[in-house]
Amino acid sequence: MREVVARAEKAAAGDANVCIYGESGTGKELIARAIHALSDRRHGPLVTFDCTAVPEGLAESQLFGHVRGAFTGAIENRDGVFTLADHGTLFIDELCELSRPLQAKLLRVVQGREFVKVGGTKTLRTNIRLVTATNRDPKAAVDAGLFRADLYYRLAVVMIKVPPLRERSEDIPALVEHFVARYAAAYKKPIRGVEPSALARMLTLAWPGNVRQLENCLAQAVVLSERDVLTERDLFTDDSAALAGAGSTFEPLPLREVERRHILRALHAVHGNRTEAARLLGISVRCLQYKLKAYAGPLSPEAGREP
Repeated sequence: MREVVARAEKAAAGDANVCIYGESGTGKELIARAIHALSDRRHGPLVTFDCTAVPEGLAESQLFGHVRGAFTGAIENRDGVFTLADHGTLFIDELCELSRPLQAKLLRVVQGREFVKVGGTKTLRTNIRLVTATNRDPKAAVDAGLFRADLYYRLAVVMIKVPPLRERSEDIPALVEHFVARYAAAYKKPIRGVEPSALARMLTLAWPGNVRQLENCLAQAVVLSERDVLTERDLFTDDSAALAGAGSTFEPLPLREVERRHILRALHAVHGNRTEAARLLGISVRCLQYKLKAYAGPLSPEAGREP
């Protein structure tokens, strides 16, 4: 992570496009915010656009804005994020989820910092620093035909890969100390740390949801604990241990089947709530729905229940 931070600091000093990639829950947005805060644009706005949070039909309008009457419901002129981020930083999250047609339209803006609002005719200019993030390997997405190569090479001027938590377990003690202190203060609980045996166990787990999952585990423990030190009993229920990959028995199964079973365990743990399961797994609800449809496995009736 020191290498990641050092690379982010060097990137912040310039104005080149930055692409941050790594698994969900590893802290990509925090790095994007740090780049903005350390850059010459820090006094300008930092605007975030999440490609998974906006329906595809509205994404173009959210990005570029629209003029009155451009489509049904467009009752007034609206600015998009490229206008709102002018003289600041635009952070586009989950970049590889952007549709191919929108990738083509984004390419023009990336090349010339020019765009036209939906339904408009006037060419507008924007002065932004573009930082993007994705939970996929963007080069692999290009090779698979899911992402435009010309757009990739313009966005990936500076690449920053954030490693998953399982590859940097030495960070766990510091993260645990930070999150326990944060949530103990937030919930006014006199909790001063984690007992050594509980911390030792945390160091052995896979944490598929990465830092976000670790944070949620500690937040729940702080809320529910009646002790001044968190114990294994506070931190690890049967469900949380399964979700953290605590099992040590190796099953020679195809990776697809391992992932399917893991998703089903997550759904079972939250009684079929897909939104909560996606949060625990560190993926978007859209991604979870796609995987469930692809697997078409034997889900329980409650596994498909929406919140």
